[in-house]
Amino acid sequence: MRRWLPIIAPAALGLGVGIWMNASSLPNPVLAIRMQISVLVVLMGILLSIVAAISMLLWDWADRLRVHSTLSAAEDRRRFLRRLDHELKNPLTAILAGLANLSASSEDEVEQSALGSVEAQVQRLRQLVADLRKLSDLETRPLERTSVDMNELLEEIFSFAESLPNAPDRGLDLAIPQAPWPLPAVQGDRDLLFLAVHNLMDNALKFSNVGDTIEMRASEDGADVVVEVADTGPGIAEEDMPYIWDELYRGAGARGVPGSGLGLALTQAIVTRHGGQISLRSRMRQGTVVTLRLPTAEPITR
Repeated sequence: MRRWLPIIAPAALGLGVGIWMNASSLPNPVLAIRMQISVLVVLMGILLSIVAAISMLLWDWADRLRVHSTLSAAEDRRRFLRRLDHELKNPLTAILAGLANLSASSEDEVEQSALGSVEAQVQRLRQLVADLRKLSDLETRPLERTSVDMNELLEEIFSFAESLPNAPDRGLDLAIPQAPWPLPAVQGDRDLLFLAVHNLMDNALKFSNVGDTIEMRASEDGADVVVEVADTGPGIAEEDMPYIWDELYRGAGARGVPGSGLGLALTQAIVTRHGGQISLRSRMRQGTVVTLRLPTAEPITR
């Protein structure tokens, strides 16, 4: 009803004024003039209503066109990435198999090194395509809505991080509450939440140096579970900060470090789909802290 009020109002106002002019004893001795004026007022009101209706219809049409264009572009992007993933999967697998055979038949150290370098780049391309597909699917994939035990999830992620190649050279620390009660559960997709926090731990390991400290810590803050991954690595340059969430962006500090440049973009997409927030603070030569805030499964009533 409110939507149509701007359309109905001019006609109703014009009709009301016209009736009032005809019915009232205005100081106008010429009745015909008064009737003509009242008719003019009614017609003006109707005309304004028609103009308002046309304007609203044009606005709705333009809005639907914008929405359709956006959805169409998003669907075209998802279709392209699915096709890219499909078309590249078999050739990349064949290339990796061929490299493995060549490596097994070669005893020359220079050749072995060159083949290893090529394999690393192929693996990177394979991971890049897979991550792009994941990022695209996240936009439409229905989330599993189960109760996720955050203490258990974070302990599992930390244990997995300890087995990664760079972990023995860093000091890893886990701080999650056990008393007087553990973290509240989060309602969401456990696999995606695992991926989001694991990406942060993986980044901290890759972009830190031997002897650096990496901490995973969590706490309860009102109706949110707060998870932080902090490191004492080299930090992120100020000029890179506005772009860290962009897909495929790799700053100066990331050059030479294996990765697709999609880790933070994936994590942000996952956290957003769960109704949470993500932020990052960094200081050069001091380190970086990434903070996730995820809503709890149920209101806290303690």
